[in-house]
Amino acid sequence: MTVPDRITLVTALQGAGWHPAAWRAAGPAAQRLTSLRHWRDVVVEQDRLGTDAVTLEDSFTAGPTDPDDDLDTTTVVGRLDALLVANAVAPATRAIGLVPTVSVTHTEPFHVATGLQTLDHVSSGRAGWRIQVSPTTREAALFGRRPGGDDAATLFDEAREAAEVVSRLWDSWDDDAIIRDVTTGRFIDRDRIHEAAFSGSFVSVHGASIVPRSPQGRPPVFALAHRADAAAFAVDAADVVLVTPGFDGLEDRGALALVRGAEQAAGSDRRRPVLADLAVLIGSSPAAAADELAALDAAAGAPYAVGSGSDTSVLATTVPDLVTRIGDLRALGYAGVRLRPLRIPVDSTAIARQLVPALVTAGLRADVASRPTADLRTRLGIAPAVSRYAPPAVTGAGVGSVSSEVSA
Repeated sequence: MTVPDRITLVTALQGAGWHPAAWRAAGPAAQRLTSLRHWRDVVVEQDRLGTDAVTLEDSFTAGPTDPDDDLDTTTVVGRLDALLVANAVAPATRAIGLVPTVSVTHTEPFHVATGLQTLDHVSSGRAGWRIQVSPTTREAALFGRRPGGDDAATLFDEAREAAEVVSRLWDSWDDDAIIRDVTTGRFIDRDRIHEAAFSGSFVSVHGASIVPRSPQGRPPVFALAHRADAAAFAVDAADVVLVTPGFDGLEDRGALALVRGAEQAAGSDRRRPVLADLAVLIGSSPAAAADELAALDAAAGAPYAVGSGSDTSVLATTVPDLVTRIGDLRALGYAGVRLRPLRIPVDSTAIARQLVPALVTAGLRADVASRPTADLRTRLGIAPAVSRYAPPAVTGAGVGSVSSEVSA
């Protein structure tokens, strides 16, 4: 089993934090959740101190609870569009990956593709995409085009087609399609723009993107694999897979095996980076962390745990204990972690200011000053994206070959 050279660290941002009572402990920050300055401050801190990427949660529902129930007014209700926030904060950041969540269930793949390409241009190659499906009737009712409540197999089949269309649109312009030839008066070479033709059971597209090929070609796609069907979809559509230890009793080793088994079943020889997705509250001591989580649970009226509001392990922990857990995950073959701070900015700040340097000290990450700025694919250790329309590379023996990378 190949062990990654360095741990990938991603921070998952949602509202005032992932705990439903987090807004009560957020102080002034709870009043700024719809402020661009709030999100810019949080993301810039992660960027400055060396986190690899942030994911920005999104949904067609206003709150984080079951979207087919009435809104829970005791939690944060209301959100900004994640893709628009990512584009807005990008100019204030230097190196961090920006990975908004964008659903494909009710969103046209053309709009998904061009929005993420724009982010990749604005961020100079630091865009990613957390692909998501939207299964509920309440979400479908917002669009009025179908009744909703589709079964998971149908949603994932549709999402596979949507991801394929997005990938084709991303490839539809060659890197050098814009020629700006003043002599001939041609701004583009039409032969270097390709038809992204696709007709499926759910999605069809004919034509090219309106956005020129972006710095990464294809921004890396992240997908959550918390059960077998989701893992199969992630293997088909994603570059980076997120797993949730604790869900359905899966421990660290079992969650990783879920993805490796899906890769084997698909006949794939490409091993995708797998990140353990963990919810964390970081305290000054184990007792302090436990007390702080208990206080949040008491305010919410219920414990926040697997099966009770969370789909992954909830750790009330300290920085040293979290470093040990991350080191153990590395030894198992995980590429890194995505951490869901239960409180923003308390726990997100602890991740940036305390955990990052502790990981450097433990030899699990390089010091931020020694890491060159790079596009997100490079930072994640993912091969460059070779366009499906690129001519075959000529080897020394004169035989054409193309990248064997599975397209997202």
